[in-house]
Amino acid sequence: MSHDQAHYLELLARGAAAEAYDRPLLLARADGAGPEQLAALEHAKQLALRVRAELEGRRRREAELSALFETAHDLAGLRDLDAVLRAIVQRARSLLGTEVAYLSLHDPVAGDTYMRVTEGSVSARFQQVRLGMGEGLGGLVAQTARPYVTDSYFDDARFEHTGTIDAAVKDEGLVAILGVPLMLGSQVIGVLFAADRRARVFEREQVALLASFAAHAAVAIDTANLLAETRSALADLERANAIIQDHSGVLERASDVHDRLTELVLRGGGVQDVAAALSEVLDGTVEFTEAGPDTTGAGGHATRHGDDWVAAVAAGGEVFGSLVLRGHPALDPVDRRTLERAAMVTSLLLLARRSAHDAEQRVRGELLDDLLDAPDRDPRLLRERAARLRADLDVPHVVLAARIDGTADETATRADATRAEPAAGRKQAARPGSWTRAGAHARAASLDGAAVSARETADRQRLWSAASHLAATRSGLAAARDGGTVLLLPLGPGDTAADLARQIARQLGGALREPVTVGASSPVDSPAGDPAPVAEAYAQARRCLDALRLLGRSGEGAAAQDLGFLGLLLADPGDIDGFVHRTIGEIVDYDRRRGTDLVGTLDAYFASGMSPARTKDDLHVHVNTVAQRLERIGRLLGPGWQSPARSLEIQLALRLHAMSSSTGS
Repeated sequence: MSHDQAHYLELLARGAAAEAYDRPLLLARADGAGPEQLAALEHAKQLALRVRAELEGRRRREAELSALFETAHDLAGLRDLDAVLRAIVQRARSLLGTEVAYLSLHDPVAGDTYMRVTEGSVSARFQQVRLGMGEGLGGLVAQTARPYVTDSYFDDARFEHTGTIDAAVKDEGLVAILGVPLMLGSQVIGVLFAADRRARVFEREQVALLASFAAHAAVAIDTANLLAETRSALADLERANAIIQDHSGVLERASDVHDRLTELVLRGGGVQDVAAALSEVLDGTVEFTEAGPDTTGAGGHATRHGDDWVAAVAAGGEVFGSLVLRGHPALDPVDRRTLERAAMVTSLLLLARRSAHDAEQRVRGELLDDLLDAPDRDPRLLRERAARLRADLDVPHVVLAARIDGTADETATRADATRAEPAAGRKQAARPGSWTRAGAHARAASLDGAAVSARETADRQRLWSAASHLAATRSGLAAARDGGTVLLLPLGPGDTAADLARQIARQLGGALREPVTVGASSPVDSPAGDPAPVAEAYAQARRCLDALRLLGRSGEGAAAQDLGFLGLLLADPGDIDGFVHRTIGEIVDYDRRRGTDLVGTLDAYFASGMSPARTKDDLHVHVNTVAQRLERIGRLLGPGWQSPARSLEIQLALRLHAMSSSTGS
């Protein structure tokens, strides 16, 4: 044996890839080896590849046999049917190297099959799909009791495609699917599947392996049914001896629920897990309700309401809801204590879930704050942070600014009252005792302001919480900012920024049960690739929000393009300050120097249809006063200020000036 031929043994020994077996032959050719030597090397190569293939096949068969042995071992110690079925699906997915594996069972009442166990599935719709006999690949397997395989599901005409099933398969993204029947004798009780999100060909050995797993699954189900029948028979015997064993049974239930609740807390179970465990232990139906009988005064004890027992789920003085036990009117003290302990565990689980939710909301807010405040961040790090939040910052997004309408109105009302106080003070100074009354009004205003401030804080918190939840469901970001909330949401196909603003205003308003105003920016192409435009987009969204409030459209959602000429200025502000100064700057400067309010008079004059009589009623002054102010305005603005063209510019400048003053405050 030559050195080059021995090299193939070394490749076999270390389990080298198939491509490595070409190297000795290539080297020999490069060194000028003769035809006989090359032929010998080629022969040695083919032998080595056959040996390698045989070894790979044996290793694969050993792994398959090992998995089947482990499954059989699980069946021998069957305790939990779901656990065994889950193990079968997991091992099938692992050995066949597929992205998804799942198992469906036959529903004899409905006459179809329903999804029982999934592994690798990400679609809630797919996990709840039901297949009628003959519908889809699984329905055909269940109907014919034969395996079926397709390398491209949507292109395969052998199956009856329905809208519901195809939508679920498309939502999961599956392409290649293999299904084998679960058989008990000649009866099909379900189907075991392995599937990929790409086209692939399933080999005959893989079909046989999945069929073996299906046989184990059928045995597990049959065994579980037999065990259920056995448990039912034992339960009948236990009921016959219930009087003697009653006290012992109560203690066993209490111990069982204690162990189960402890296990639930340790593995991070949910509220429904607690209710299910308690239902089994207390031999009744336990439900968690967020709104139920008033148990706040029960002091943490279970109380009876009709035929039901209710225990408050509360922590730190906050009531989350109640655990309601139905169908068990006679409850002994031990079971009552069990119900109360379960309520306490439920409150701990809810607090933990809330903490996790709040933490995710904060992370989303921090990422959005970085996009707004630190546009020089590394795009790679931004993408990694976004991916952990299931957000894609490389697609077009829209920045939205949102505020609760009531909060904004109250702020404006207090600002008006504050501006009015100096004039009121001057008038009261001429009357005896007016300073005392003014002080009392000031103290009352201070108390009212504190109450309103607390209410504003609560409103902002509610708005941020609702917006954060909405952002999470839409794979976006949300943060509390500038007295309101800012959202960064992906723009869906066919949607516009204005459509998105109206949707968000409607959804937030519905969630909070009060009007929410939302202004939207123009789309930002790639927030992760170029974060700089995000800050400008937020400024544009805030300008749009302020414009909506000034236009009397609070509680609506809109983008700049919805607001006509004003919207053009909002989208690209340019020289807004210069336009305002050129148009009404003389009046603004006059008011600032003299302490007058010609701007307010001019605004009221246009609002009343340019009628001095109605203007004096709105301002509560004499008509001569209005005439004098309009004369002074005319001298400042120059001739022709009431012409249609000039008056339009002046009214627009007044709106922009008001918006600038509101934003500055």
